[in-house]
Amino acid sequence: MIMRKLLYSLLLATFAVSAYAETKVPASQAEISLGFAPVVKQAAPAVVNIYAKIVRQGRANTLFSDPFFQDFFGRGFGAPQPRVQNSLGSGVILSGDGYVVSNYHVVGMATEIRVVTTDRREFSAKVVLGNEESDIAILRLEEAEGLPYLNLRDSDQVEVGELALAIGNPFGVGQTVSSGIISGLARTGTATGNARGYFIQTDAAINPGNSGGALIDVNGDLIGINTSILTRSGGSNGIGFAIPANLVAEFLRQAQAGNDRFVSPWAGMAGQHMSADIAESLGLVIPQGVVISDLHELSPLAEAGLQVGDVVMHVDGDEVNSPAEMKFRMSVAGVGGTSVLTRLRGEQVADVEVALIKAPETPAADEATLSERTVLPDLKVSRINPAVISRLGLLLSQTGVVVVDPGPYGARVGLRVGDVLDDINGDKMQHPGDVGAALTDPGRRVQMTIQRGGRAVSLRFRL
Repeated sequence: MIMRKLLYSLLLATFAVSAYAETKVPASQAEISLGFAPVVKQAAPAVVNIYAKIVRQGRANTLFSDPFFQDFFGRGFGAPQPRVQNSLGSGVILSGDGYVVSNYHVVGMATEIRVVTTDRREFSAKVVLGNEESDIAILRLEEAEGLPYLNLRDSDQVEVGELALAIGNPFGVGQTVSSGIISGLARTGTATGNARGYFIQTDAAINPGNSGGALIDVNGDLIGINTSILTRSGGSNGIGFAIPANLVAEFLRQAQAGNDRFVSPWAGMAGQHMSADIAESLGLVIPQGVVISDLHELSPLAEAGLQVGDVVMHVDGDEVNSPAEMKFRMSVAGVGGTSVLTRLRGEQVADVEVALIKAPETPAADEATLSERTVLPDLKVSRINPAVISRLGLLLSQTGVVVVDPGPYGARVGLRVGDVLDDINGDKMQHPGDVGAALTDPGRRVQMTIQRGGRAVSLRFRL
């Protein structure tokens, strides 16, 4: 009998070893319940549905802009009619007193925002801090207290291969959870079509309506905010992008401090990623770092001794390989302190301490709006300074006067936000006051030379 039991035990042990890596049917209640349910139950109440109403100005018929029709029917004839657009997205509660994060493209231009929690409570909300470039908006819920919220994880500690869950409201079907892994880090440009973004990549399914939702780890902590997908069909192809939690934390800090505009440190530089050809010319075995291609004279990097041609390898010990990644590292550090940049010049590597400052308002912008006495009333212009360069995305070398808002008549003749006015009817524009003077009784013909995206453009129109 004893020998039979011993033989039976040996057979069971042998079977257990051989079947260790094999799939088996759950044999206990604990194994049956094994899954993400506890994490979802903990995190899901902090993810909300967002319904936003956006009023957009309709497009006017160009026929009605003809002076003949305006003189005959009146100046307001044929004016574009506003249209209401409803936006659906997700958000994540970050504090018990009602601070919520979402994407700027979901709520940034909204005139009315309604937030619905998983227990079907509804709150009115308003955007207290938003930034279109980062695609982040912080909302504040009205009369909210004691709400469930997610803890922010240090996104620099996230590793490729970690399990991740995406929670949101895709296609308006209701709150949905999808699982996957972190499939990439430090992704830039691929999600938004420009080189300004900096993202965590995941293969957890993200679809329209997931924007602003949560990407969490297996502990239920927030890794990032789902923002976009890479797709040709409009559906999820397993490549989704999330804004890292560390940047979200800086937005939340500034919102709670009362800022109504996100302030990030100004580098006053233009740079490019290190290509293989540039690395070879510099004698580098591995292409890494950001090459400084231009520096503003007021740049804190120039003040610290960096030069055009230097290669920035690290910011505060973290490797950087694109201008977007470098900006992200400095934005997370915040304005007011310093960062240590590791720079390569020739064969010399050195650590340089750089002050993290706001873009200077030097010289004064002297923003001006043209009056009804001019031929382009409501045209708003400003003198160019580092703050204006940063806000409008101008070239570091540009000076003079820039269009802040073309107004209805300026837009009709072809002006756009960010156009730099070189001259009007041959007169050089150096100050906003020069624009008003040049467009007050300018004659029957007006000719403008502007700089747009680094190219010279000529605009002509008759009065």
